Amino acid sequence: MSGFSRRGFIGSAALGLAAEANAEADQADFSFKNNVPDPLLAGHELPTFKFELEKSIPGKVVGGNNAREATVKQLPISKGIAGVSMRLEPGGLRELHWHATAAEWAYVREGRVRTTVIDPEGNFEVNDFGPGDIWYFPRGHGHALQGLGPGTAHFILIFDNGYFSEFGTFSITDWIGHSPKELVAKNLGLPAELIEKLPREEVYFGRGPAPTGPPGPILHGRLKSPRLTHKYEMLKQGPHSVHAGGREWRVGADRFPISQTVTGVVLELEPGGLRELHWHPTSDEWQYVLSGKVRVTMFGSHGRYRVETLQAGDVGYIPQGYGHSVENASDSQPARLLIGFNTGHYEAIDLSSWIAGNPRSLLENNFRINGAEADQFPRDRVFIAPKAGPPRHKEGYDVFPVAEPDRR
Repeated sequence: MSGFSRRGFIGSAALGLAAEANAEADQADFSFKNNVPDPLLAGHELPTFKFELEKSIPGKVVGGNNAREATVKQLPISKGIAGVSMRLEPGGLRELHWHATAAEWAYVREGRVRTTVIDPEGNFEVNDFGPGDIWYFPRGHGHALQGLGPGTAHFILIFDNGYFSEFGTFSITDWIGHSPKELVAKNLGLPAELIEKLPREEVYFGRGPAPTGPPGPILHGRLKSPRLTHKYEMLKQGPHSVHAGGREWRVGADRFPISQTVTGVVLELEPGGLRELHWHPTSDEWQYVLSGKVRVTMFGSHGRYRVETLQAGDVGYIPQGYGHSVENASDSQPARLLIGFNTGHYEAIDLSSWIAGNPRSLLENNFRINGAEADQFPRDRVFIAPKAGPPRHKEGYDVFPVAEPDRR
């Protein structure tokens, strides 16, 4: 083999190995490869993680239809998740639109809402939602929302991008209204007089009579259902976990397969109940207080610790990996939170489980205590502690039996 051919062979081999390494790298998780510290979180004190969403000024108001948002503009720490509180009067319409930079997850608090959606395969779905129901629209899926009545519908929208603004979406009237009339006429085959009647500016919220029955036939003539439904009746299912201090409903991609980037939780805490100290290795946490008052703590390393009190209508936010807890601040009233995570596959590590998973000798050395004192720590996962705190127990005692297996 000549020198030239040897070099060519070695070079080809190296290129082959590099290509193989690149292929492996493409399959690896490099989410932290460029993990530059966030200046907001790198200071000597932790920033606020609270925003009074329902006390804020609505960004859009048309009659009884309105929307308030919480993005990084209103809550700078919330870079991974944004939220919107929206209300639609009977017949109120959030017009046909899509989101280019975020998926939409929604929880209906009260009232009834109808949605229509189209996916990239040309499949259509029309669904009606009531309290406790959720929907999920993947990024880019075109959709519309309409209040069905009676009464105003109120729902909370969660987006898997904190920089997303609900008021910067892509609306059909905004698009058509700013396209050349000749182009629209050619595209849709419409006469000039009809083109002149179409809105020239974004409608955003439309108003009309409330639907009185099931949706009529679509213009396409046939409804092709998508492979995965966009609807899930969350609160009609049994709680995911039941404990002495509260209970939890949780829905991710395992139960709602289309919801690949958001997991939703409804957490109910009894008076004094505590969702114990924990952290989420793979997601941020966005909190909306549905009722009651809670104390939320956040730990940011190097002695940095912050406590915020959230009341009904307030939003809280915990960045990925930061230790935190949620406690009902009332001794007499339950509290309920809606919580969103920007992952379809939920993960958490609880303080009690972490401690219980270590040898007694290690705990003695770590905490500078003796064996009898180490034996007083929980031997099981606490998850939600009641007002009095976890009881002392003997080995093998199930502290808080759950209604069904808590598969985390």
